[in-house]
Amino acid sequence: MQTIRIEHVTKRFGQLEVLSDIDFTIEKGEFAAIVGPSGCGKSTVLRMIAGLETASDGKVLANGNPIGKPDPQRVLIFQEHALYPWRTVEENVGFGLELAKVPAKERRERVGEVLDKVGLSGFQNYYPAQLSGGMKQRASIARALVMNPEVLLLDEPYGALDAITRLTMQNELIKLWRGSGKTVLLITHDIDEAVYLADTIYVMSPRPGRIISKVHADMPRPRNRNSAEFVKLREQIMGHLDIGTYTI
Repeated sequence: MQTIRIEHVTKRFGQLEVLSDIDFTIEKGEFAAIVGPSGCGKSTVLRMIAGLETASDGKVLANGNPIGKPDPQRVLIFQEHALYPWRTVEENVGFGLELAKVPAKERRERVGEVLDKVGLSGFQNYYPAQLSGGMKQRASIARALVMNPEVLLLDEPYGALDAITRLTMQNELIKLWRGSGKTVLLITHDIDEAVYLADTIYVMSPRPGRIISKVHADMPRPRNRNSAEFVKLREQIMGHLDIGTYTI
């Protein structure tokens, strides 16, 4: 499994400085989250870890090695599911295995196992247009999990879902992560989501993005969103973000 190290990273697009001296470590098997205002560079951090962007200054490392390009061991999951509409759920989920020349029989077996894990057994032959928003996102997560990556990078994966489906998907994500040993980094605008899911929460400033706080969520799981400890952590993060009134 992988430890991710962001070492004094600055990122500029032309003359625009998006990130300034970002420095943090996500340990192997840790579930971390980043929260911050829109435009602070959260997604840029994720894209650098995925190998889709490079730092202007500083280092982005996986197990001490520089990240210079995409790697199937670090999978990025976006808010939009990006399923191919002309392919069935089974074909969408197995697309990476197909590209990797995995034999059809093994491919079907692995896809079937991961669809069972995400609650999509029986939907192998459905097309994306026949699925609800939550089911599409389950299929997107399954497509990542079937490759058995060491690192999951989640960019607002539930942002387009309704509130009830979002809560359900958060619980499913915890079930999939626990015991897997995978390192997870979640980008979210939802403070409750970060506190509910993550071990460590990094709070970022407005652009140029900086890490202004590191918050540990040591509560046992499943977490009670109405507990005094949960509310205290939420208010602590809101204070760092200078938010007077917070609504989901």
